[in-house]
Amino acid sequence: MKIVSLFSGCGGLDLGFTKAGFELVYANDNDPVVWETFEKNHRIPIDKRSLFEIKSYEIPDSDGIVGGPPCQSWSLAGEMRGAKDERGQLFYEYVRVLKDKQPSFFLAENVKGIVSSTHIEEFNKILNKLSSIGYNIEYKVIDARDYGVPQERYRVIIVGIKDSLRKKFVFPNPTHSKNVQITLSGPKTHKWLTLRDAIHDLPEPVRAKDKNKANVNLSIPNHEFMNGSFSTIYMSRNRKRNWDEASFTIQAGGRHAPLHPSSTGMVKVEKDLWKFNNEKPVYRRLSVRECARIQTFPDDFIFYYKNVADGYKMIGNAVPVRLAQVLAEKIKSDLSKTIANNHYSKTQ
Repeated sequence: MKIVSLFSGCGGLDLGFTKAGFELVYANDNDPVVWETFEKNHRIPIDKRSLFEIKSYEIPDSDGIVGGPPCQSWSLAGEMRGAKDERGQLFYEYVRVLKDKQPSFFLAENVKGIVSSTHIEEFNKILNKLSSIGYNIEYKVIDARDYGVPQERYRVIIVGIKDSLRKKFVFPNPTHSKNVQITLSGPKTHKWLTLRDAIHDLPEPVRAKDKNKANVNLSIPNHEFMNGSFSTIYMSRNRKRNWDEASFTIQAGGRHAPLHPSSTGMVKVEKDLWKFNNEKPVYRRLSVRECARIQTFPDDFIFYYKNVADGYKMIGNAVPVRLAQVLAEKIKSDLSKTIANNHYSKTQ
């Protein structure tokens, strides 16, 4: 089955789908930061224009369209401008392409803030629009920890199946949980993965060069960390998880990267103020490669950048590869026979 990727970023969602057996036939993102990384890892050209500039007929036909429209406008940590922001309007461009191309399915990912009280009215408008163009819609707030990602990461996943296929998407059962659940037939779920599972075998990384420029010829690609002090915003909450816990959310910025689990702990001083609990604290941010591991990118997926901040940005904006693969496998399992029959009927 073929997929088209919109707002591809570095391609975490796409990698999950190709690992599940889908063929990626087209990708689009207008952020220059991601272009080299995407093309060298996925080995297809990326359309570098904004979706506002792309006509639907320029996009090839496919069985499915996947992508995460820019989420900054809907983020609880941002300005929360939603559809009032041009980036928020891109969700409607995504709908426009779906309406014109009519693939058998689509998957869209966004931040949890899109279903907050501030944006729920606009979100419902988007769902109604998607339904009106011929799709049976299901959505769910998912914690990536429940699907084998060593990270507390809540995201909204929207899946639509074309009405004519008479199918309703059912989200896959969690494969992991806080505690192992046992049944008579064996484990029902595994325990959430931890930082130890994800990064314990990595040696100490290299410090970024002056002005946080990237190092070259690292023995472990991208295993470098950002320099610099911690802002008052950073110090407004705990930033350290221990080895036997899942990571905090990997964000799209090195300044907000969590602390490595070997770092000195933090203690709360008062509301919105934390400090290191040691007179001579030892600490560092997670490296770019450690963040990639936590986002379940394989080590042979290389990130290309001149500024270390761009490495963190690409990884933080991505959909965890493992989560994408689990969702893709469920879609493929549900629809492979139906889509094949649908294609056959069109040729008769």
